[in-house]
Amino acid sequence: MLFIITLNKEDNIMRAKLRLWLTFCVVTPVLLLFSNTGMAEQAAATKVVKPVSKAVGATPRGQVLSLSCSSCHGTDGKSVGIMPSFYGKTPQYIETALLEFKSGKRYSTVMGRHAKGYSDDEIHLIAQYCGTVGHKTK
Repeated sequence: MLFIITLNKEDNIMRAKLRLWLTFCVVTPVLLLFSNTGMAEQAAATKVVKPVSKAVGATPRGQVLSLSCSSCHGTDGKSVGIMPSFYGKTPQYIETALLEFKSGKRYSTVMGRHAKGYSDDEIHLIAQYCGTVGHKTK
């Protein structure tokens, strides 16, 4: 059996935009990889940039895993809207809350789904990063 699918103008525009976006996502990392030649000379000539947030005891993986949190809870957990802020909370508080969301003990439509996507070790890393980012470093 042969199916013939006809696409209207909007579908063709959407396909073209998707193709352009996918091309950008594939080509950009490759260009960045090859543009890093001579990086040592550039680093010697430029000022060293410190990381934006100084989280004590946090791992880079914890920071990467917690990037999705900022889309709702704000940068470093400082929410400016209706979402609860977790800035300044302890790592233990954040880890307990995420584990309770994951188990269903603490109900939330969205957070339960997010927390179930992480392993307990990943939740620990997220909590360590988010819980230390709001505290002053010495």
